[in-house]
Amino acid sequence: MAQLKNYVPSRVLGTALAVALIAALAAAPLFAGGKKDAGNQQQKDFSVLVYITGMVAGSPTYELLAAGAESFAASHGNVAVKVYEAGFNQAEWEEQLTSLVASGDFDLVLGSNPSLPEICVNVGKKFPNQKFIITDAEYSGNPQISTYLYNQYEQSFYLGYLAGLVTTSKMEHANSVKKIGFIAAQEYPLLSKHIVPGFLDGARRVDPEITIDFRVIGNWFDANKAADLAASMISAGVDVFASIAGGAAQGMIRTAGEQGAYVVFHNTNEYKLAPGVIVGCGLMEQKKLTEEILADVLAGKIQYGTSRTIGLKDGYLDFISDDPGYTGSLPKDIQDRFNAFMNDMRAGRVSYTVPAL
Repeated sequence: MAQLKNYVPSRVLGTALAVALIAALAAAPLFAGGKKDAGNQQQKDFSVLVYITGMVAGSPTYELLAAGAESFAASHGNVAVKVYEAGFNQAEWEEQLTSLVASGDFDLVLGSNPSLPEICVNVGKKFPNQKFIITDAEYSGNPQISTYLYNQYEQSFYLGYLAGLVTTSKMEHANSVKKIGFIAAQEYPLLSKHIVPGFLDGARRVDPEITIDFRVIGNWFDANKAADLAASMISAGVDVFASIAGGAAQGMIRTAGEQGAYVVFHNTNEYKLAPGVIVGCGLMEQKKLTEEILADVLAGKIQYGTSRTIGLKDGYLDFISDDPGYTGSLPKDIQDRFNAFMNDMRAGRVSYTVPAL
């Protein structure tokens, strides 16, 4: 899967908003929202705003969202894409999005964040013709919004199973404590109810006595704090980590390499970041989904007001098992057990219950 570690979008909007919020709201023709009506001239271009709630660099989810939209635009001459990085101050997100939508420049707002639907509801009340599509989120019943929720419990479940195999193994840095670790940037419902419980439940399929040490950084960028948390957790017996922490996860990975621990990674191929430390990587097909969504939008196939959950059986989640970072880092007996488990997962032979959000 394509990686964009140094990604600088060619169409990123400037941080200074082109239209002041008050002036934009005062412009009566824009209150309908969506792309401006250029008189009787038919609009030929379809314009997409990729609204990044954070920064692209360092976040696999956002990197792949932006890459998918840019790739689609590159192959469709009538589609324009602008990527806007909203930064990490969540208090500013709604005002920023309101101003961007008020410009009337965008047929579609595309984002990926579990908290984004509620912001879009508020913005949509002012601009009833604007359409929003959000991945990695669940929200239904609003005729302006369509969402796609990755089954992150499922992904965490099989990554947790691998973590359980590692922490109970005789690998060099595995200890006898039977404790796995999870470092999060912030707490939110999808993380608290699906991702972290799934990770522990998967590990306990290996050994019911496994426990989890869960810590929160407080933001998505403080790699030094993540490193400090990881060091404390290693001292407390953690020998395998997972994280949902954006760029801050780099600190955890660095500490795991320096002090002797392992990491399993959600969503994307990160084996090369720390060979022998990162021993498992899940796969989220965000780029593929983004391209398919935009194709369906142009074809008029999107059903707004609905939410769809997607996972392994749909081909949007999986595990990367053909990389040397996996095959060269884990003993064969662990690979054999985990590969068999993944085959059972794909075939639907592993039963589990996804908690309600």
